[in-house]
Amino acid sequence: MLSTIKPTEHDIHLFHEGNLFKSHELFGAHLVEQNGQQGVRFSVWAPSAQKVAVVGDFNNWSGAGYEFEKINEQGIWSLFVAGLSAGTMYKYEIHSSNGKIILKADPYAFFSELRPNTASVVADLSGYKWNDQSWFRKKKVKSTFEKPLSIYELHMGSWRKHKDDTLYSYVEMAEELIPYLVEHQFSHVELLPVIEHPYDRSWGYQGTGYFSPTSRYGSPKDFMYFIDQCHQHSIGVILDWVPGHFCKDEHGLYMFDGLPTYEYARDRDRENYVWGTANFDLGKPEVQSFLISNAVFWLEHYHVDGFRVDAVANMLYWNNSNELVGNEYAAQFLRKLNDTVHAHEPTALMIAEDSTDWPDVTGPTAEGGLGFSYKWNMGWMNDVLSYMEANVDEREHLHHKITFSLLYAFNEKFILPFSHDEVVHGKRSLLNKMPGDYWRKFAQLRLLYGFFFSHPGKKLLFMGGEFGQFDEWKDLEQLDWLLLDFDMHAKMNIYFKELMKIYNRSKPLFEVDYSPEGFEWIDVNNRAQKIFSFIRKGQNPDDVYVIICNFSEHVHHDYKVGVPLPTSYIEVLNSDDSSYGGSGITNKKELKFHEESYHGKPYHIELNIPAFGINILRAKKSRGEKKKNGQKKMRSNVIGRRKRESTKLSDN
Repeated sequence: MLSTIKPTEHDIHLFHEGNLFKSHELFGAHLVEQNGQQGVRFSVWAPSAQKVAVVGDFNNWSGAGYEFEKINEQGIWSLFVAGLSAGTMYKYEIHSSNGKIILKADPYAFFSELRPNTASVVADLSGYKWNDQSWFRKKKVKSTFEKPLSIYELHMGSWRKHKDDTLYSYVEMAEELIPYLVEHQFSHVELLPVIEHPYDRSWGYQGTGYFSPTSRYGSPKDFMYFIDQCHQHSIGVILDWVPGHFCKDEHGLYMFDGLPTYEYARDRDRENYVWGTANFDLGKPEVQSFLISNAVFWLEHYHVDGFRVDAVANMLYWNNSNELVGNEYAAQFLRKLNDTVHAHEPTALMIAEDSTDWPDVTGPTAEGGLGFSYKWNMGWMNDVLSYMEANVDEREHLHHKITFSLLYAFNEKFILPFSHDEVVHGKRSLLNKMPGDYWRKFAQLRLLYGFFFSHPGKKLLFMGGEFGQFDEWKDLEQLDWLLLDFDMHAKMNIYFKELMKIYNRSKPLFEVDYSPEGFEWIDVNNRAQKIFSFIRKGQNPDDVYVIICNFSEHVHHDYKVGVPLPTSYIEVLNSDDSSYGGSGITNKKELKFHEESYHGKPYHIELNIPAFGINILRAKKSRGEKKKNGQKKMRSNVIGRRKRESTKLSDN
């Protein structure tokens, strides 16, 4: 039996206004009861269609007798089919204005057939029992701006595979990946897009099912389980998300009803020839409802912790149909998106992948900013990698590549990214970018990671970088885990875990990331020796770290460095330690200060500086000294308290 269910007039109004932020509750396939009968309500937006029907495994893929009712002149169609249940496969049969009949997957489908098949699947998202309440309570205690934030960027299809080359499921990834993330002390994992996509090698960036977690790795509730388990182990989950463009496969969003629907109408605006995709029409209200609802959907139904918004630069600087400078459509959309997401979940991380100088990307929307939580620092990444890839003798001429970032480091809230884009398409892995022989490559990668963790800004690393993946990313193969059987790669992994431990426990390395008060150069002009020294500070003025980076192959003994405080300095990390694969030129003893100014600082110390090495020094506090990076030494305080108590007793 067939009957129609009409959406409410209020929902229809909000959708066409661009303000229906739960449009997934109106559109798509929903299990409902109508007049005492269980079935599925289908609703779709197809403004230029002449007729719409649903076809599927329940009617031999024939739309005859399954035609939708057109609800309004703006092209909302709806139909109720009794007797259907979860697992039903279906598509929409669109009769276009030019007489062509097109079979389309549901833009709002909650699940999809396993590729290469392309049908949508009716799914029931209710009933999963979440156990991550403590995670959400903990997130609200303190802003991530003042906490360590370290993101492991991951492609689910190539992190690890079975011996027969089949993919790990969401459940298997939870069992294998989460202990690994905990061991390495990452705070978040960022997943390359998991929306349904037809072509594996698009890595999810060219999608068809924005509301459908890809069936490559399992069911929607399997994905819920993965995220739930991450949260129970204090790991946040960020989705790579693509609201700028989509793939042009026939069953997807492209020319959905035979004419431009989700995309710009004019060719020059619609066609993204570089990527072979179509650009979303970000000025169209219905598209805004679709995309913003999609973000809210992942937050609400899957408990994700935020989004890395892909290709923001492409959106901001695309010439749109009204030829507005800098595509004000995109800027308005992004402000609206960020405001809506943060109203729905204030702790959500909205991260812009933006390589431009568009102002105030992380500024408040009320003050004209775009409202993102963070922005990738693509300039820092490009400059530092070009410096590291250069021949060592050329580096003194590229001195500005290291120093320039501090001229703008506090203009935005930056994340420092070493992402998948830097280790694919012939760019080589981070390890193989380093010049020189085998030992020098590892030494310089350790130095690079030390600089990465000590520079202002939160951190992101693509999978495999933590153990020195030698080949660039091979998206059809798993990471080269066998490298961990080799001494230098195993030691690189040990070094990286030690860096993470120090980063997570050292307030000067994360607490004041977004204010110049947290950073101070010591020596910024030593081009000839290629040595940079600087100070990182916590909110407590006694929390001071001194960092020295030697980007040359020369070793220095009794090297003088100016320091700010009259106290001893303890070396908490030296990348040349033999346990990390270095030559062992370290500073085991406390470094005593000398009451003589140097480098413009009132005091100085003298220490050993290894080749291609980084020294991270902690200023020793006069009282309440901390040991082991964060465990308070309470002995002196306890002794003092006991003396006071004994004095009181004797007085009595």
